[in-house]
Amino acid sequence: MEALLLPILLLAVFYLLLIRPQQRQRKQMAQLQSTLGPGAKVMTGAGLFGTVVSIQDERVELEVAPGITNWYLRRAIVQVFPDEPGIPEQGPTFNESSADSIQPGDNDKPDGNSR
Repeated sequence: MEALLLPILLLAVFYLLLIRPQQRQRKQMAQLQSTLGPGAKVMTGAGLFGTVVSIQDERVELEVAPGITNWYLRRAIVQVFPDEPGIPEQGPTFNESSADSIQPGDNDKPDGNSR
């Protein structure tokens, strides 16, 4: 009985540490790839960024540059990015108090370095 306990324990640990997380990751990838739609910003497994233009069965057409499209297998998509937030209406402002703290001798040299 004791001789069987160690192999069974090793198989259980192997399952919990290797097989189960891989199954969970595979399910997440399948769900991500099934929810793709035109306009989604994605990244392929090779690190190419693009926007989904169309989907036909297992093929996805990505626009990788303005007017340039490539076809990929759906399973090549590994990440979908959420829509980018809007640009704020007011940009960064100039803080006059920070300009007053610069001393005349801070940048003596013509190249802007004080060394």
